[in-house]
Amino acid sequence: MKSTKITYYATTGIITAMMIFIAFETLTKPEVKVSMAHLGFPDYFRIELGITKLIGAVFIWLPVRLLKESAYIGFAIMFASASLAHFVVGDPASKVIAGLVFLAILIVSYVSNTKIQKAK
Repeated sequence: MKSTKITYYATTGIITAMMIFIAFETLTKPEVKVSMAHLGFPDYFRIELGITKLIGAVFIWLPVRLLKESAYIGFAIMFASASLAHFVVGDPASKVIAGLVFLAILIVSYVSNTKIQKAK
């Protein structure tokens, strides 16, 4: 059980740190505005994504199952959609794979969280 908790905290911490970092970049860096336009998204969607990432970074730690599950679902959709968007516009494989790597980390976090909850 101890290794499951370590895995949960490590993977959830990675996702949270990444979401907070990227949220601030999304909301403040002009390069992200250009990148979002390259992917075909309007600028208001960039703002929505930035705010949603911050909310999800909080929700994923809350003990309220509905909020935690919503964060997991939202992040999973976000990572998969990011990979797909980069693939569709022909971006380098590294950009496509990055979303899939974070999706894998998110899945490990979710599975370890589920094991912890079942053990309670």
